[in-house]
Amino acid sequence: MTTLFIVATPIGNLDDITLRALEVLKNTKVLACEDTRMTRKLLSAHGLESQGKTFISYHSHSKISRIEEIIDLLKNGQNIALVSDAGTPGVSDPGIELVGIIRKQLAEEIADGKLGIVAVPGPSALTAALSVAGAPCSDFTFLGFLPHKKGRKTLFQEIRISKRTMVFYESPHRIMKTLESLVEVLGDVKKRVTVCRELTKMFEEVVAGPALEVKYYFDSNPDKIRGEFVVIVSRDKP
Repeated sequence: MTTLFIVATPIGNLDDITLRALEVLKNTKVLACEDTRMTRKLLSAHGLESQGKTFISYHSHSKISRIEEIIDLLKNGQNIALVSDAGTPGVSDPGIELVGIIRKQLAEEIADGKLGIVAVPGPSALTAALSVAGAPCSDFTFLGFLPHKKGRKTLFQEIRISKRTMVFYESPHRIMKTLESLVEVLGDVKKRVTVCRELTKMFEEVVAGPALEVKYYFDSNPDKIRGEFVVIVSRDKP
């Protein structure tokens, strides 16, 4: 059976990769990567050879021709491992579009057992953040990256009234604007804001409290507005 492996890779610490993922990366000749340089670095860190492998660049700006190239390889019986720069492909990641198109265009091959789409699970910033936040997470909503303009205001209103824990990703360029919006929209609503940054890396940090306190912390420590952020908004007490 031809297989498309969906391989989770480290979100920071390169040691955070499963034995199964390493085995798949070792034995699969074609790797579809968000950034081929990052994937080569990962292989090198674990003593895996890049020679003899074909690296296909697949990211959010890839054209449809790149998707067709990957589909043609699968049709011809070539196993492929899909990896993102960090974390699980498909979770706020362009890999989800690729997998969706493959499932539609190669539905017959999948149904006949000629093609398998197989998860090789592992790191995810979403689950890593929830595990250290201490926020209630038996029932939560994941928002991915918030939109920059359209629908942004509506989402913040949903965050205000939601009884569920709300989780989203944010970039260092927009985190302060997001915290400003949370301060404004939450007002006196009893919500706890938890900001996780640089998860699994040397300067990993979790800052939690009312929105105003969290914003004040980063206002006072501008040198810490770096890296990738996971923001969790939950009720005040677990």
